[in-house]
Amino acid sequence: MSLDQQAVYSKLNEIFQDVFDEDDVEVKPEMTADDVSGWDSLSHVRLILTISKAFNIKFSAAETAAFKNVGELATAIASKLH
Repeated sequence: MSLDQQAVYSKLNEIFQDVFDEDDVEVKPEMTADDVSGWDSLSHVRLILTISKAFNIKFSAAETAAFKNVGELATAIASKLH
């Protein structure tokens, strides 16, 4: 299964809106937890689990801790799909 970056961001947008219960969230590569209301450690775990399930991929604890922004997350997703 291979998704281009646009498709990855589109799916991430849906996931972010669902996890954070905010219809106006629009993911961007430079977005961080500071940019999203309610993005705390618990919602981060929910976010990663939801992403893992939606894309049928897995992240190690080290990977999830290393993401600096949504762009790095999207790049990791795309690389796991190839």
